[in-house]
Amino acid sequence: MTVKQEQALPKILFVLLIITVAIYILPLALLVLNAFKSYDEIMKNVLALPKKFTLHNFTVVFSDMNYPKTFFNTFVVTLIGTCGIVLFGSMAGYKMSRVKTRYSKFSFLYCITPMMVPFQSFMITLVVIARRMHLTNSIVGLGVIYWGLGIPMALFLYQGFAKTIPYELEESALMDGCSQVRLFLQILFPLLRSVTASVIVVNAMWIWNDFLLPLLIIGGSKEHKTLQLAAYSFMGQYKSEWQNIMAAAILIIVPALVIYLIFQKNIIKGLVAGAVKG
Repeated sequence: MTVKQEQALPKILFVLLIITVAIYILPLALLVLNAFKSYDEIMKNVLALPKKFTLHNFTVVFSDMNYPKTFFNTFVVTLIGTCGIVLFGSMAGYKMSRVKTRYSKFSFLYCITPMMVPFQSFMITLVVIARRMHLTNSIVGLGVIYWGLGIPMALFLYQGFAKTIPYELEESALMDGCSQVRLFLQILFPLLRSVTASVIVVNAMWIWNDFLLPLLIIGGSKEHKTLQLAAYSFMGQYKSEWQNIMAAAILIIVPALVIYLIFQKNIIKGLVAGAVKG
């Protein structure tokens, strides 16, 4: 490769990166653009700027979705699901990093295997079991079901990170009379804060934006609808209210985006630390 080719390579890569970013940003830009347009304007030209910016779509969506109620339902589901995943995932991951037996590796692989199983392959069975356990048509029940789906990944991250915590720290605490529960909650868990931030953000965004599981567990219950199910009501058999769908999507995305922007520095750091260390 000549000197000129070596100098041109970074410019080519930069152009390719710009094109890639533009491809990813285009759908979001169209979403925002059309959320301020009327249905007729969207049907005429999706790419055109709105003739007159209006917040009418957001007013209609806020009212029809019963946004405060559905926002609260989605928040409660996300809170219950995320807290359970963090609590049980961290405890299980820490314990598996410390217990060494002939079955340790098998147990660890058995617990993280569900990460590789597609949800669609067992969702019908999951719904049947959820009905028998009276977890359907319930916000709390939906949050509990997310524990089983999210803990395998959290366990994998916590187990890898917990290996880096020295045994001497635990031994000295136990010698001073510290109980196992206090040892974990007050000493060890704070040391897991970087991977905990990643687990919180990844799972909170996943649960907040999930549509399929709430549809299966909540169904048509108006009282327990989440934001995603409420937004789905704008999709009809004969007509889809695209202007309202796009406005609803923005109202759903913004809270999750705020959470991501707050914790974005910890996401990659925690994921790399949990997957690589140890």
